[in-house]
Amino acid sequence: MDGVLVHEGSALPGAPEFIARLTELDRPFLVLTNNSIFTPRDLAARLAASGITVPEERIWTSALATANFVHQQLPGGSAYVIGEAGLTTALYGAGYTMTDTDPDYVILGETRTYSFSAITRAIRLVEGGARFIATNPDPTGPSQEGPLPATGAVAALITKATGRTPYFIGKPNPVMIRAALNRIEAHSETTAMVGDRMDTDVLAGMEAGLHTFLVLTGSTEAHDVEKYPFRPSEVRQSIADLVELI
Repeated sequence: MDGVLVHEGSALPGAPEFIARLTELDRPFLVLTNNSIFTPRDLAARLAASGITVPEERIWTSALATANFVHQQLPGGSAYVIGEAGLTTALYGAGYTMTDTDPDYVILGETRTYSFSAITRAIRLVEGGARFIATNPDPTGPSQEGPLPATGAVAALITKATGRTPYFIGKPNPVMIRAALNRIEAHSETTAMVGDRMDTDVLAGMEAGLHTFLVLTGSTEAHDVEKYPFRPSEVRQSIADLVELI
């Protein structure tokens, strides 16, 4: 989503046309984001404000992927959750109960207001045997003032205190991609991943067996590609270059 379709609330070149073309041809697609703060409805509204029409059912977040994962692992379980509406809504929808007493999981997501007392409670619950999951490994998130500590950074704090490493659900974990493929009844051999980051988007797509397009409108620049031991299938300047390929 960010860096491919939009940047700071504005549509990137070719993004509205790309989504419109997919919709016109009835091609199954999902817009992915590691951000677990917002619900799909929130994100659909943000995209609409930038001129991109994406139905909320076409948005797949790390929060939804996390809820899907724990539901498959332990249906009807319980969790102590640090996060915002995107995560709690997804977990409620999966039939999970939120509790701070003997939960099955401690689930860490992203929030703009991490609470020291909530993190302390999470540490004690993990030490007490709760399984530790985090929605995504991103160490920082963007803001108008500069980078903010995000899920990966807070997860590292809990890991340092407990010695327990969380299972990260979001990109680059191919679990998120495979769940997305199942959601749209697609096969990896006929699906492509378009992303702006080598370390999350391209890596996740590659490990899930997808054709990968790296676009240079976000985090990764052309000279950065050589630093990685893996490569995207193709590199394009922006998503505008992909409209004619659909």
